[in-house]
Amino acid sequence: VQLQASGGGLVQAGGSLRLSCASSGRTFSNNGVGWFRQAPGKEREFVSSISGNGGSTSYTDSVKGRFTISRDRIKNMVYLQMNSLKPEDTAVYYCASARSSSAQVMPSSYSYWGKGTLVTVSS
Repeated sequence: VQLQASGGGLVQAGGSLRLSCASSGRTFSNNGVGWFRQAPGKEREFVSSISGNGGSTSYTDSVKGRFTISRDRIKNMVYLQMNSLKPEDTAVYYCASARSSSAQVMPSSYSYWGKGTLVTVSS
């Protein structure tokens, strides 16, 4: 499975971006998918995840109410809609495919990682 995150860019505080995660090589439609981010000088942190059937989601507290994760199993895509962006959201965002179908939080639960996409939020 090869994952590719896209949709990052430069946006002003308060703006919105939608990140996309595509899978090639093998479908991840039955796997949980997560978004993580890593800011300069900081460790990678969990942002959000969604279960294989899309029925369960999880968010870190700092993005609740602002970010929404969704998936299109037919298109084999996962999305992260990010609204009301803040400068502290600036980071490289990565998507990952979990070993199970549930919405996992721990990085160790993920077996495939894509190359990240940079999100920069200016104040």
